[in-house]
Amino acid sequence: MTARSVSRPVLHVAEPAAAFLTRPPIVVDCSVLSAVLFQEESRGDALRIMAGKALHAPFLLASEIASVALKKSRGGCPEPRVRDALALYAQQEIEFHHPEVQTQYALAVRHGLSAYDAAYLWVAGLLQAPLATFDAKLAKAARAHLAGP
Repeated sequence: MTARSVSRPVLHVAEPAAAFLTRPPIVVDCSVLSAVLFQEESRGDALRIMAGKALHAPFLLASEIASVALKKSRGGCPEPRVRDALALYAQQEIEFHHPEVQTQYALAVRHGLSAYDAAYLWVAGLLQAPLATFDAKLAKAARAHLAGP
């Protein structure tokens, strides 16, 4: 009987090009996206934090953006600028989420937030992703919530 050489199988991994790899998630609230859309003073900061990230938000973001647009319009912002901002919003690649209403309510109560802000907090908790906001109260709640029990 002769010894036979057994070759081990070779593991091959096929990877997509770097451009197709998953971008890290970030939850963006209305204040951050509005800064970009309406070219507010804090636009540069917002763009920097969003760069290269997969954007996430609760479904209510669209209504909040419409509300900001309405306030801007009523406050004298030229209509072409408002229309451009809304058109730019429509081009954003954002993954939307439906918060669990009971958890959203509990987060609002626990952190003293509006139900709307608690929706962003819920998404950040679900994804264990950073939450970008210009709202100091929401940021403080997010730090506490994402730190865990």
